[in-house]
Amino acid sequence: MLDLKFVREHPDQVKENIRKKFQDEKLPLVDEVLALDLQIRTLKQQTEQLRSQRNRESTLIGTLMREGKKDQAAVKKEEVSQINEKITEIESELIPLETALKEKMMRIPNIIDSSVPIGRNDSENVEIERFLEPKVPDFEVPYHLDIIEKLGGIDLDSARKVAGNGFYYLIGDVARLHSAVLAYARDFMISKGFTYCIPPYMIRSNVVTGVMSFSEMDAMMYKIEGEDLYLIGTSEHSMIGRFIDSILSKEKLPYTLTSYSPCFRKEKGAHGIEERGIYRIHQFEKQEMIVVCEPEDSMKWFEKMCSYTVELFVSMNIPCRKLECCSGDLADLKVKSVDVEAWSPRQKKYFEVGSCSNLGDAQARRLGIRIKGEKGNYFAHTLNNTVVAPPRMLIALLENHLQADGSVDLPEVLYPYMGGIKKLKPVKE
Repeated sequence: MLDLKFVREHPDQVKENIRKKFQDEKLPLVDEVLALDLQIRTLKQQTEQLRSQRNRESTLIGTLMREGKKDQAAVKKEEVSQINEKITEIESELIPLETALKEKMMRIPNIIDSSVPIGRNDSENVEIERFLEPKVPDFEVPYHLDIIEKLGGIDLDSARKVAGNGFYYLIGDVARLHSAVLAYARDFMISKGFTYCIPPYMIRSNVVTGVMSFSEMDAMMYKIEGEDLYLIGTSEHSMIGRFIDSILSKEKLPYTLTSYSPCFRKEKGAHGIEERGIYRIHQFEKQEMIVVCEPEDSMKWFEKMCSYTVELFVSMNIPCRKLECCSGDLADLKVKSVDVEAWSPRQKKYFEVGSCSNLGDAQARRLGIRIKGEKGNYFAHTLNNTVVAPPRMLIALLENHLQADGSVDLPEVLYPYMGGIKKLKPVKE
């Protein structure tokens, strides 16, 4: 959410930013916000004037009573009573106006960084850099589900009976590999100085609306019926929520945290073949990283966090690339975002495995996360980045390390987490 003062003083810049995000339908919001803001400020000014008048009248009542002028004091008391009624009337009028203002403000997108390329959707994202040489083997790479099934590592049919589509049972060494990747990612981030954390897997609605836009909330979140609780779509939600209504000490910044959690997502809409199997599912696990820092440090941390994900993939010998998200592909709260994509030898193209985002002070402003400054408190900046999300990481790992006989050579960094197992072998029929 933007600073209301900024919208008031720079409405044209706010509108231009909306156009850059190709959300012209939101342009009227700016004028609506300004009109509501003026109306609210006018009413608040009236209440301040009425309070001043009430204070004067109350002082006069005391003087009249001391002078024995009870009749005149009684008249003034009636006038004070009428003033109080008027103040109450205006305050009740303010409530729906302030609610409407906040709702409209939360729909106006954050100001994107000047470095963000302008484009309508993800087809116009811009490649920044590639890491490791992508290779296509001289044998046909099967669909990832077929690879996993030959390894005896998945049971989709039973999962459908138990929970429906979008769920799976991972089994045996494939399940172990799933956990190994998470454990390696955890230790990798700890080695970078991040503090490991396991957060709540459910959060309240005020945290949900603090960390994401309404459209994201509707598309992603599962609500617990009858309670003010939502299942998290990523641990970033509860990790950032940890700092709600906090005033942070400059000496303790930055907070650098890496968190494990299961994630739950609706994943609305129909998807093609590449998003079947375990690519797009309702439940998965993820290692995440978040940073809460000084505003002037957020871009430095953005670059650093993104480099960690690339380094992790390279350490497992998985070719990848960084892709700059264009303006139209940025969620409303984001200032800047880079996707990390892994190479798929089967598809002969890259696919998304993680995303690094700088949200500026948008989440902090919504959640009330401030830094105590010498000249007053100010909002912190928040960032988040995927370390690994094993379903997609597994696809990348299995495809890039698949051998002609259907076995999978594991990267050396995972040996300690696999009990010394160096290769996954197909199970006998």
